[in-house]
Amino acid sequence: MDFLNALVALSNFVLVPAIAYGSQLALGALGVTLIYGILRFSNFAHGDTMAFGAMIAVLVTWWMQSVGIGLGPLPTALLALPFAILGCMILVLITDRLVYRFYREQKAKPVILVIVSMGVMFIMNGLVRFIIGPDDQRFADGERFLISAREFKQLTGLKEGLAIKTTQGITVVVAVIAVALLFWFLNKTRTGKSMRAYSDNEDLALLSGINPERVVMYTWLIVAALATTAGVLYGLDKSFKPFVYFQLLLPIFASAIVGGLGNPLGAIAGGFIIAFSEVTITYAWKKVLTYLMPESLEPSGLVQLLSTDYKFAVSFVILLIVLLFKPTGLFKGKAV
Repeated sequence: MDFLNALVALSNFVLVPAIAYGSQLALGALGVTLIYGILRFSNFAHGDTMAFGAMIAVLVTWWMQSVGIGLGPLPTALLALPFAILGCMILVLITDRLVYRFYREQKAKPVILVIVSMGVMFIMNGLVRFIIGPDDQRFADGERFLISAREFKQLTGLKEGLAIKTTQGITVVVAVIAVALLFWFLNKTRTGKSMRAYSDNEDLALLSGINPERVVMYTWLIVAALATTAGVLYGLDKSFKPFVYFQLLLPIFASAIVGGLGNPLGAIAGGFIIAFSEVTITYAWKKVLTYLMPESLEPSGLVQLLSTDYKFAVSFVILLIVLLFKPTGLFKGKAV
């Protein structure tokens, strides 16, 4: 019985949150990986692209709520998501046309594009905070829990209750659908194949008659869709605060680099590695260990390796270790 209680406590505070967070990081890292693989630079504006997409979702959700449009038990934000993706696509295409295209035509080095993306990042960050303000915005409605701790205790008779938030369930389902669609697109469609060819060998792809500007445009459109989806899922699961997306840039880049920059499968694996590392290292294990250990050995402290304030430090350390010992990442991406 104690083992079951320990397992439920572990699921409640480690496994379920880490799977949801890992799904959000994986979607974010896929966008970073696609830009690196196809456009050949690390896009530091990615976190704020997520914030912009999520901001449109918040605004559209508020409008829908005000006129009484809803999805019943599900968050209205799911209805707002297509509008948010469209808005974000327009933003990234305008940014590419006004900013990145000039440097591409100049055949600028990747490091210059990285610096340019930092400038874009600050402009987007300011734009989002100017439109919606710097504070927390709540836009989740509908049912809060798929299963609440009280219901679980009544069903099982255990001391520990398992609570799964609706947003956590939605995150995993939407992430699986998004990843499946992306892989189908890259492997089965003509445009997807031309994107992969362009990523593998740019000169050979150009000789084969692949239009580079078309590849670039599709890349940005997919990245906008992934970034907005990741941003909205994160905002629903936690809350929407523009500056948090800027901070998310570190775990997202860590996920992409750990898995192997330029490798979509690696980005997904990296997302879950970072999420589980962050959650397990900053979790206080006292409750789980109390169930598993004999009374004489029960821990008196929290048994927490790091405070949750240092969550992002975990991804930074993992990133450093990977860059030092395996710079191409676990799934052999392009060397950073």
